[in-house]
Amino acid sequence: MPDTPDTVLPFGKRVRRLRERRGLTRPVLGGLVGRSAEWVKAIECGRLSTPRLPLLMRLADVLAVDDLAELTGEERLSASTYAKTAHEGLPAVKAALTNYRFDRDEEPDSVESLRARVAEAWRHWHASGRHRTRIAALLPDLLGDVQHAVRTAEGAERRRAQALLAEVYHLAQLFLSFQPAAELVMLTGDRAMGAAQDADSPRAIAGAAWYMNHVFRDAGERSEARVELAMRAADLLEPERDADSLARWGLLQLAAALSYAKIGRRGDAERFWELADGAARRLGPNYSHPYLIFGRGMVAAYAITVQADLVRGRDAVEAADAVDVSGMPSATRRAFHTLESARAYSLRKEPLAVVHLLKRAHDESPETTRFNRFARGAVSELSATGSALVRSDAEALRQRMGVPAVA
Repeated sequence: MPDTPDTVLPFGKRVRRLRERRGLTRPVLGGLVGRSAEWVKAIECGRLSTPRLPLLMRLADVLAVDDLAELTGEERLSASTYAKTAHEGLPAVKAALTNYRFDRDEEPDSVESLRARVAEAWRHWHASGRHRTRIAALLPDLLGDVQHAVRTAEGAERRRAQALLAEVYHLAQLFLSFQPAAELVMLTGDRAMGAAQDADSPRAIAGAAWYMNHVFRDAGERSEARVELAMRAADLLEPERDADSLARWGLLQLAAALSYAKIGRRGDAERFWELADGAARRLGPNYSHPYLIFGRGMVAAYAITVQADLVRGRDAVEAADAVDVSGMPSATRRAFHTLESARAYSLRKEPLAVVHLLKRAHDESPETTRFNRFARGAVSELSATGSALVRSDAEALRQRMGVPAVA
């Protein structure tokens, strides 16, 4: 019998197809959206009808769906309207990524001066306030200048320029994350890896593998491919050589932990997290990578994400309560891990804590919070369905974040 056409596929069958494509079990999917495995089964078997918009948004987020039509079969709503928003600098960044200039005849900047500009861009990314806005203003010229250096340099100088180009693409990928530009995120991840390989730099390849793991998880690539990429990149490193190499090696162990947590493989997730934690401890209590921010604080904070993805609400909250992100030298990271703490409390159905943490994250980094899918979905849902006290605070935050009201 031929497959049912997508246009008439029932909602439950769509959910099942998307769940299996992501490699999620029913208990894992249910836990990630705050429901039971039996609820997921009832949805997939058609015993329950299509849920309301806030829960649809959570399903869309977990199932990596940007267009709600793919989930519901209806064209009226786009998940990106609620779960994602476009930064005003997106058109300029997109143009820079898709514009190829071969007619530049001026001398390129030296690799050393370009390295200083890239380092300054990283400082802008990790600063508080409007970090995306600052990066959107810097990226087009920075990308063009580094590309020009790559085209004109030779030998070792060209390889150093290629490694810098990989970092610029990492910045572009971070800017594009949580925006309606999935194809550009994949593009920048692939270009970064290509530049890192052309640089013949194990460190650059390791950085590209970390960011590609995020791309693969968001795209629903199978966990085996994500872990294989991280481990192959880790094998190129000499972690005993210096702090930078050890930090990148530990970062790739963390990538594997996150990949396994995403599909509910607790033993593997916790084993690789322990390897990352061991690397961070060897680096010392005060170490933090200049732009990857790997260190003990970051690894401890990612324990929240690992346990939340494993749908272990109590363990996720315990991890959140044990972490102090105030010393982390990145406002974007501090805000992100605060949002993950909010997600942990949402698994425990503690909306007052969720709203409090969302507000704290927004105070720390408004643009990190505004473009975070969990935060957008949570304020939308709580402003519509929370208790009177929660609803008031969530509604105020929803308006500050610019999230559309639920109809």
